[in-house]
Amino acid sequence: MADDKFAAAINCMDGRVQLPVIEYLKDRFGVNHVDKITEAGPIKFLAENSEPNIMESIRSRVEVSIVKHGSKVVAIVGHADCAGNPVDREIQTKQILKSIKLATSWGFDVEYLGLFVNDQWEVEEI
Repeated sequence: MADDKFAAAINCMDGRVQLPVIEYLKDRFGVNHVDKITEAGPIKFLAENSEPNIMESIRSRVEVSIVKHGSKVVAIVGHADCAGNPVDREIQTKQILKSIKLATSWGFDVEYLGLFVNDQWEVEEI
């Protein structure tokens, strides 16, 4: 396990977006594993700084990934055709950027990365 490298992804629970994000983070950062922190449309909650229970749950799972697995990168992900956050890409991009700002306030020494999975299930950096 000493050679294992982790990243984390705050991502929608939608199964269509899991593998593209995992593969992207593995390729981009050379990690072996990606901790999945999922909710239905999590960027909506983070951007609005609403739903304290959900937000604390996300934050505490990010903390486990960082403290226990040594994750150095945390991706915050939106995607096309999201049932939990059915808004267009422009709004989701703004939500991702607000989510990164909020996550930065948690005080973890990691890189935050905004990702959007388009309608072709391709991952794009924000």
